[in-house]
Amino acid sequence: MVDVTGNVTATFNFGEAQHLRYNRRDTSNGTNGNEVEKFDLRRTPQGDVLRVRKNGPDLLRYPLYNKGTGFTLDERREMGIEGLLPAEYNDIETQVKRIFASIFYSRDDVGRNIALALLQDRNEVLFYRVLAEHLEEIMPIIYTPTVGEASRYYSRVFRRSRGLFITPQYAGRIEEVIRKAAPFADVKLMVVTDNEAILGIGDQGAGGMAISVGKLALYCAGAGIHPAQTLPISLDVGTDNQNLLDDPLYLGYRQPRLRGDPYVELVDEFVAAAKSVFPNVLIQWEDFRKENALRTLDRYRQVLPSFNDDIQGTGAVASACVQGACRVAGTDFKNGRIILYGAGAAGLGIARQMRQQLAAQGLNVEQQIAAVLVMDSQGIVSDGRARLDSYKREFAWPEGMAAALGLDESGRKNLASVVAAFKATVLIGASGQGGAFNEDVVKAMASNVEEPVILPMSNPTDISEAVPADILRWTEGKALVATGSPFEPVSLASGTQSISQANNVFVFPGIGLGTIASGAQEITDNMISAAATALAESLSKSDIRNRCLVPHVSRLWEVCGDVAVAVALQAVVDGCAAENFRDDDIRLRVAAARWRPAYPKLEISDGSQID
Repeated sequence: MVDVTGNVTATFNFGEAQHLRYNRRDTSNGTNGNEVEKFDLRRTPQGDVLRVRKNGPDLLRYPLYNKGTGFTLDERREMGIEGLLPAEYNDIETQVKRIFASIFYSRDDVGRNIALALLQDRNEVLFYRVLAEHLEEIMPIIYTPTVGEASRYYSRVFRRSRGLFITPQYAGRIEEVIRKAAPFADVKLMVVTDNEAILGIGDQGAGGMAISVGKLALYCAGAGIHPAQTLPISLDVGTDNQNLLDDPLYLGYRQPRLRGDPYVELVDEFVAAAKSVFPNVLIQWEDFRKENALRTLDRYRQVLPSFNDDIQGTGAVASACVQGACRVAGTDFKNGRIILYGAGAAGLGIARQMRQQLAAQGLNVEQQIAAVLVMDSQGIVSDGRARLDSYKREFAWPEGMAAALGLDESGRKNLASVVAAFKATVLIGASGQGGAFNEDVVKAMASNVEEPVILPMSNPTDISEAVPADILRWTEGKALVATGSPFEPVSLASGTQSISQANNVFVFPGIGLGTIASGAQEITDNMISAAATALAESLSKSDIRNRCLVPHVSRLWEVCGDVAVAVALQAVVDGCAAENFRDDDIRLRVAAARWRPAYPKLEISDGSQID
């Protein structure tokens, strides 16, 4: 893969020219923001060159301009900032060392999250460089599991706003609000949440913005999408969290959560406005409650390129883990007998991906259904159940198939009994029920197959269906394990076993990058499956030898590139790419679209039009 930081000049920028160009709305002169500041970033083999109109103290107030002590002495003189910084110049490597030590001086992860947010608000390039160089240590702080706590305490630790908050107050003029408030005029990617189903802790109101911000940070660090082309969105439609409504420090829209037709109409207006203001925007839907998650996915996926990470991203990662387990164990995916414990939005996404992968393996529809059994809090999901939720009918077993297991009503609700009767070889948790995979369940899995695949994917840590150390102890180290939250390696008699994290970060940045690079007008199911297979195929010989089901997070940049290429190539096959690109063109487009965090050379603009 060609990298624009190497010897190839980037001549492609999201379909147009060799400049990454976007507009910054300038309200410093007291206008309403209709005047815009041209932001011109030229990509060259020698590095980025940024032309700016700001100088003096104003230059230091823009996070994408500010270098802090990274301004050279010549730049300080040319930019009119002499005397505003300590005398010593530091290159970015020295700055990274200082800021990383400063952040980790705090022993509290929420405090570290706050410190990183403050860094992002004053010097974005340095923020992303710190993240890129210390991804393993920092990802759990800006993402799962700490971001859940950050959203819980959002109003109490608020420092500075980032992203856009769309509330019912703006109904009828959302496009006007976005046009005036959006910081950049060439946004390619939004992460949008309505804040209702945040990481297993539920409705967090305006605090869900922390999720959108954290996800986009990983898009920038993993996929290399430039931060100026990203925009976090909170659809703050109120909250039913009474603790927030009663909290005098709560900063969100202090009303009960909008429901029904008014909710749908607001989201409709938002989508239309987003597409009007940013015609090429891609939306990742995030942390919607299952009914709204399914509605937004199905309602808008052909209106503009969009996907739901909780449904499709989770499904892709689960599929990749099972494919990876097959590579480790030397087994065949099509012979698996899969129990999915949890029937929410994530469960639907996993079920869809499992069936799609089985179809790719040549199984017919009846065989696909027979291979994937779904359970919820009421037991086996079958079409014979009274008052079955409509979305569950998609993956419900025929009642005759469920009856053939020979279990009474009580047995159908008991996971260990179902595991034994079904002779499951793969067990996936998406239930949010901590400890659901107990010793009886795990030992029943081990009695069915030599190397059971057990994936407790619920996060954060306290709602994981099982602890990896217990799973490995109960199976004498034979289970193949991946978890939704990070866990420490487990000491076994045979040595130390690293625990793979079945983390959506391995797929969603690549899905976004591949879609943008190909100019795809829709994200198809085949593109999601391509992401899953690319992730599974990215396992190295060392990963397979060490019984890892996904790569180590230190390889995120490489993996995101592989996933993006696979997604873009599939977009061409599916006929939704901007052109019928050749394979080599796709690889070049993906490479040229990626940004590495390094300080650009600054040039002062005279304010005239830049050609």
